[in-house]
Amino acid sequence: MATDAGERTKRRHEGTGIGTPAVAAAVLTGVVALYIALVAFGNITDFDSNQQFVRHVLAMDTTFKDDDLMWRAVESRALQDAAYVAIIAWETLAALTLVAGTALWIAGLRGRGDGYARARRVSTTGLLMLVLLFGGGFIGIGGEWFAMWQSEDWNGLDAATRVVTLCGIALLVVHLPFVGRRSSGADGADPARSGDVDA
Repeated sequence: MATDAGERTKRRHEGTGIGTPAVAAAVLTGVVALYIALVAFGNITDFDSNQQFVRHVLAMDTTFKDDDLMWRAVESRALQDAAYVAIIAWETLAALTLVAGTALWIAGLRGRGDGYARARRVSTTGLLMLVLLFGGGFIGIGGEWFAMWQSEDWNGLDAATRVVTLCGIALLVVHLPFVGRRSSGADGADPARSGDVDA
């Protein structure tokens, strides 16, 4: 009994117990990985549904059709479909990156691998990929350049905002300064001695 209590205390001190920032980072990374993997899987297995969404957004055919804006429309089906395939490929790559990040967090929590530094880098890469896609792509380019905000039928701004918000929260947690299992830096120095309290 005393041994179990001591082990729990040790794990909390190392930042690997339930409710610690490291666990929160692992869970949030895993949740986003699951979500975007399902999104990519849905787009691949139900290709036509969101294909229509992308086509209508790029064609701008459900906007106010202001002549000052309609020159931006992309009416080529080939270009529309190429954009859709690129989106799916980006989502799939982001999902794989975040799955890898989640696995690295779990390995770090179990005391394997090189600690949390690599998990943080990989997770950040995957999360930023989604911020670029949903923030820059859907909200910025789709919402403003192609005036998606004007459409009542083909408007993905709310969904994109939710994804960007979730990724933003995950990024904040992933980059919280916390004392965890440490790994040596690229030069072999102990990060603890250089004031680095993260990985």
